[in-house]
Amino acid sequence: MKKISTIIFVFICCNVLAQSPIEDKMGSWFTYGASYRISDKISISNVVQSWHYEVADNFNFLFTSLTLNYHVSPKITTSVAYGWMDIDSGFNKQGPHTFENRTYEQLGYKHKIGKLPFDHRLRLEQRFLNKPAPKDNVFHNRMRYRLGSKIKLNNTFFIRLNNEFIWTIQTEKNDAFTENRAYGALGINVFKSANIQVGYLNRKIKGLDLHRLQLGFFYKLDLRKKNI
Repeated sequence: MKKISTIIFVFICCNVLAQSPIEDKMGSWFTYGASYRISDKISISNVVQSWHYEVADNFNFLFTSLTLNYHVSPKITTSVAYGWMDIDSGFNKQGPHTFENRTYEQLGYKHKIGKLPFDHRLRLEQRFLNKPAPKDNVFHNRMRYRLGSKIKLNNTFFIRLNNEFIWTIQTEKNDAFTENRAYGALGINVFKSANIQVGYLNRKIKGLDLHRLQLGFFYKLDLRKKNI
């Protein structure tokens, strides 16, 4: 446990050196995620995220989504979702906001190599961005692939690791660009159906190397009737 904590601390310290004003600031992401199992095959989940250029300050992005999941098997899940976003692109002062409507389709797959669990997420997004005048509205297609693992330490603590690669498909109104998000966190099971994750996310996009502390609360509720 001490060795893992030391590695995470060193990783964070080595990544906080940056050049631009945005990169110089340690920002934050706050996440709430919930999943409601309705039947053996169907569940509904929702996510709310608030991003900040600085820790709990200087608003950047609000993300909300609602997802319908179909569990093909214990290992395979397909999903469709709708999301709404509020984006403030101003760093030093409040800038004009862009509002986004987003739909996406997703495939999730879980498996183990030995005793180590892995989860894969492949997502296709359609992004409808309503930009402030005089700019035109923009439509993006975006592909995302995430590889992750949840490593159990004991009944209370676990380590969560993710790396996600994102690429935007070029159109007449927008350039193609890529993004990478690397995430490591210490998870705490606060009770059987909920956990808290405290970690660090490194976001590389359009030449920027951004550093974000992340605090998340994740909750699962099983609504299936139990046999008594």
